[in-house]
Amino acid sequence: MPADIRLPKPGAHLDLPMLAGSADALCISQLATDNPGHLLLVVTASPLDAQRLHEEIRWFAPNLRAHLLPDWETLPYDSFSPHQDLISERLATLYAISQENCDILLTAASTALTRLAPPDFLAAHSFSLKKGEPLAVEKLRAQLALAGYQHVTQVVAPGEYSVRGGLIDLFPMGAVLPFRIDLFDEEIESIRTFDADTQRTLYPVPEIRMLPAREFPLNDAPNGGRSRFRQRFREVFGGEASRTTLYKDVSNGVAPGGIEYYLPLFFEEHGLATLFDYLPEQAVLVQHHDVPGAIAGFWHDTRERHRMMSGEKNRPVLPPEAIYLTDEEFFTRATRLRRLVLPTAFGASLQDAPLPPPPHIAVDRRANDPLALLRGHLANHAGRTLLLAESPGRRETISEYLAEHALRPETCSSFQDF
Repeated sequence: MPADIRLPKPGAHLDLPMLAGSADALCISQLATDNPGHLLLVVTASPLDAQRLHEEIRWFAPNLRAHLLPDWETLPYDSFSPHQDLISERLATLYAISQENCDILLTAASTALTRLAPPDFLAAHSFSLKKGEPLAVEKLRAQLALAGYQHVTQVVAPGEYSVRGGLIDLFPMGAVLPFRIDLFDEEIESIRTFDADTQRTLYPVPEIRMLPAREFPLNDAPNGGRSRFRQRFREVFGGEASRTTLYKDVSNGVAPGGIEYYLPLFFEEHGLATLFDYLPEQAVLVQHHDVPGAIAGFWHDTRERHRMMSGEKNRPVLPPEAIYLTDEEFFTRATRLRRLVLPTAFGASLQDAPLPPPPHIAVDRRANDPLALLRGHLANHAGRTLLLAESPGRRETISEYLAEHALRPETCSSFQDF
């Protein structure tokens, strides 16, 4: 079915048919495969759908570069920050888009509304370290401080580093494992990954990519993040606001909980970007289910949160329009792209859909033939049938049970193998 779909022209949209179950993930992966060079931005109504599609697309098409831009998983104006792993994944995803190393980008509608640091911030605070290259430790310290990394005695989380003589431990944002650099004089002799729990080295790598530790600058240069924050904070909230704990913490280089909701103050006025600013020119927007409804619901809840939190004198809050795109701004940018719309299947009959729900083939152990429904499906279905198991052990159990009833399926290692 997806092979018959032709992408619309920029500014036009195409309504796709309703699809059952994981057929939406299969459709999206096939669309990306058939249209190389067109990044698919999949905006879902629900964060859970974005996570599900990410996992399923990687299973259907492991060769596609599918990235998830996760949500902060905090409520607007919360006084605690997102988990560091989420920030790490967000930065890695934005970097992949900026380097055109992404075929499919998945994100929830509420996440797509969040204003972002401009692409040049990410470029200016990213660098690489390679085996065999010269490395001055003090210069590296300065680079890591500029990128917002924290010096610790033992590295255990993304955004941390440690220097012990000729050994440097780093946990870059966006990395799965930390790295240990062994220096010979001022040259990188080796780079190895290590286990953060046991601190034991694992395997060598030729290069490390370093991303900023935060989505905003917190350096103390003359025109750095802290000075810009202080200036913009006083402009927005008035001089008396400089007595607040929040203002004092940032001035001292401390990132208090919930500082992400003050992101605009770390950049020049109107200096923030949106997700659309990271996209290549040939990007295609895929709206997954009721995106307009999700955006409307998000804005209703956010305005209520702003109304409740706006009376806090020690923690003044920015208007939501400064942090998020309005629905009008979002759809104005969206309508410039090629758009595909996957409608919601809730309450609709999907039996006539191009990819309908699977048949009912449950085992009835009390019947004379427990697999009668499966046999009926196999006899009447013109195509092939793929049975999925949760694990290799479960697959062997199912195979043995089917063999007891004269059904002997072939074993496949993946969907591609099938």
